[in-house]
Amino acid sequence: MIQKAYYGQARGEEVYLYTMDNGCGLSAEILSYGGIIKNLIYRGVDVSLGRDTMEQYLNNDGCMGVLVGRNSNRLEDASFCLNGKTYTLAKNNGRNNLHGGDKDSFMLRVWNCEMVDGEEPALVLTLHSPDGEEGFPGNADVKVTYTLTKDNQFKIDYIGVCDQDTLMNLTQHCYFNLNGHDSGATNGHTVQLDADFFTPNNDECMPTGEILSVAGTAFDLRTPKKMGEVYSSKEEQITMFDGFDHNFCLRGRGYRKVGTFTGDQTGIAMEIYTDLPGVQIYCGNCINTKDVYKGGASYVKHQGVCFETQAFPNAMSHSHFPSIVLKQGETYQTTTSYKFI
Repeated sequence: MIQKAYYGQARGEEVYLYTMDNGCGLSAEILSYGGIIKNLIYRGVDVSLGRDTMEQYLNNDGCMGVLVGRNSNRLEDASFCLNGKTYTLAKNNGRNNLHGGDKDSFMLRVWNCEMVDGEEPALVLTLHSPDGEEGFPGNADVKVTYTLTKDNQFKIDYIGVCDQDTLMNLTQHCYFNLNGHDSGATNGHTVQLDADFFTPNNDECMPTGEILSVAGTAFDLRTPKKMGEVYSSKEEQITMFDGFDHNFCLRGRGYRKVGTFTGDQTGIAMEIYTDLPGVQIYCGNCINTKDVYKGGASYVKHQGVCFETQAFPNAMSHSHFPSIVLKQGETYQTTTSYKFI
């Protein structure tokens, strides 16, 4: 089942709320504004952090639930060189560019939406990004499909094309708390990830270019680890950011299961599947504790954890990182899924 209802106004356009239900225990509410996951409910538990009103989402500190593009994560000096030309982007994270920009990035656009009803309801979101938008070259067309499968996956299919060489590296910025969005910090959650290496950051949360082994560090998630152990770690890479805000280099290639996140109070587990090489784990280290969230809830630091599947951050500065260049005439196509059990 999928339904549509008016939600509000943004950028002079009407914004709609789409309610999806697979009839097997998983439902979602999606906004056409920013492709935002507003609610994600599994067996009666809302496992995604978020807000209530359109007005609150217009000042969505922390990027809760948004679709990120054209490029997710950070680009150093808010610029990049492609085919011998330097492109200048918005400096919206100190001297750097974060999540595609600050005025017309994908998270701030109203997407066109098409409902697909049936046993596995889907919402197809499309967007045209004109040449030069947020400083990126080329006219890009993007299609993102959210599907609720019968086996309780929230599946995301991304497709993009452009009439010039450009950058494309999309992700979803949902904050997960499997005990419920209003249940407090995620210290008791456990995380397991198939990653033998990670990319350490400088003090700007920008990868240095090093690729280090996780062995013997707080980044070793190859066996399940309590999030509280991560938060209390005295390792420099953890204390610098008060938790994870790091890219993990995922084992294997192709579409595969790469990890599991489990709530300690509900026992709800979420398996993570992707065909991408990396995942940025961000633990809500900078959640605004003064804001009011869904249902009047107050959130604390580490209330939710993001698993942002993507290519490695700042890839244009490090030639040994997987490329984020989308060539003219080629198709960007990738799939990530969060399966609830």
